Amino acid sequence: MISEEKNKLHEKHAKLNRPEVGTFGRNEISLLGTTCANIRSVAYGISRQLAGYKIAYIDADHANEKNANQAETNSISLEYTDKITFQRVDFTGNISSFQKRSFLSEQDLLIVNGNHFSANAQIVVVDPVKDLRKKLDKLTNVQLVILKEKDVAIPDFLEQLPGFQSLPVFSLQDEKPIADFIQNFLKQRTAPLKGLVLSGGHSSRMKMDKGSLQYHGRSQREYLWELLGKYCESAFVSCNAEQAADIGSLPIIQDSFLNLGPLGGILSALQADPNAAWLTVACDLPYLSENTIDFLVRHRNRSKIATAFFEPKGEFPEPLVTIWEPKSYPVLLQFLSQGYSCPRKALINSDV
Repeated sequence: MISEEKNKLHEKHAKLNRPEVGTFGRNEISLLGTTCANIRSVAYGISRQLAGYKIAYIDADHANEKNANQAETNSISLEYTDKITFQRVDFTGNISSFQKRSFLSEQDLLIVNGNHFSANAQIVVVDPVKDLRKKLDKLTNVQLVILKEKDVAIPDFLEQLPGFQSLPVFSLQDEKPIADFIQNFLKQRTAPLKGLVLSGGHSSRMKMDKGSLQYHGRSQREYLWELLGKYCESAFVSCNAEQAADIGSLPIIQDSFLNLGPLGGILSALQADPNAAWLTVACDLPYLSENTIDFLVRHRNRSKIATAFFEPKGEFPEPLVTIWEPKSYPVLLQFLSQGYSCPRKALINSDV
């Protein structure tokens, strides 16, 4: 009876679409089967080869003794230090998986020491010094096999894993092929591009719905929807509740973040599909052309939170002709939580 009551209680929560994340975040892959020193070496080798990506390495502290500074900071919960060439944050207390994902959300790849932690995907290193039978429960989605030495034998119990026979096999010295494999791993996980015509405003200055104006023989929202459809997997029209009935047959995303201007439409789209990148355009741009959209899509940088144009003077980014990557979702929410609803401010103060 208690279980049924708990289930009913949980059903009262809104059912939201969730980002595709693992223990630490998107695109995580663990290395396991060899020493921690070898795992670190492979991880740093991959990072050197893939210099254009943001790569995080996740490990546990192997020191037997506590950090010398810890005794000095026992009374301080968090210490931030500007190290000039990098930034450092030390803090006490536990950090939940939700906080970890938020902290790591802008990373393109998370390489995890699988001797200590689990990840959604795995790379198995076959090394006689480690018995992988103790780690079989972690081998849920093996992507690659690395041999510690070229002539080392692959244990029979590994070959019994589903799909193991078809996996690529490299040696530990094959730094470039391993990095190429990881790069392809990331490309296969590139977020699909969807389009959004931002037309949910009240047009208070125009005194009429700007999306309904006709510059090209049909309504502006329909024209832009068709334009985005040429470059996106699918396209939608952003609207408020009052407009929804008048949009016609065009697919819509009704604002779920209210009274926030364009940011409300962008966040509503990211909430509808947090695993897609969203190309957003304002509905009041009658001269927006295919050339402009084509240029933006061709120069999309998936490693940034967004790809945008500068306005004509080259001083500020233009937030309403922009590709917002999935990693922009938590960033925009953080700006909102601090009282800022301006997407331009988010672009100015983020890695774009």
